[in-house]
Amino acid sequence: MDDRATIVVGVDGSAGSRAALEYAMADAARRDAQVRVVSVFPLQEYWPAGYYGVGGYETAPETLAQLTTDIERSVQRMIQEAVAQQGVGAGVTVDVQALPGTPAKVLLEQARRADLLVLGHRGRGGFASALLGSVGLQCVLHAPCPVTIVRPAPQPVAGESPAVPAAAVPLPL
Repeated sequence: MDDRATIVVGVDGSAGSRAALEYAMADAARRDAQVRVVSVFPLQEYWPAGYYGVGGYETAPETLAQLTTDIERSVQRMIQEAVAQQGVGAGVTVDVQALPGTPAKVLLEQARRADLLVLGHRGRGGFASALLGSVGLQCVLHAPCPVTIVRPAPQPVAGESPAVPAAAVPLPL
């Protein structure tokens, strides 16, 4: 990557990380920055027979190189979908890295050479969604650069009517 500003974004396949990716890509386009997309996976001694990767449940790979390649391909598809569906970040220089370790530790390491760290917020509904997750909290407290936490767009709940804008609600006289 070159001398332009670098935005690091952590992705794990969740709606929050998708929103973080879209935000990072749009911000990079606005600032003429580059993006380093980082997906962290557990160290090899913790691999189960299968794992939930960026693309969904997958069988465990045979080698570390295969796992890294599989995750990087899934992240590349996620980037392509974001550019195609949302029109964000077209033309932005993007580097994808799948790295072993614990998410907070790896993201903090990647943030040492970044101008901004972008993370998604999982949002668990109600009061719990007001709380920051453990990875986000560690990054906010210890990152050597500014951190942006991005919430995913609210999803409509089945059976509920969409919210009515306040201006459309008639007020009693």
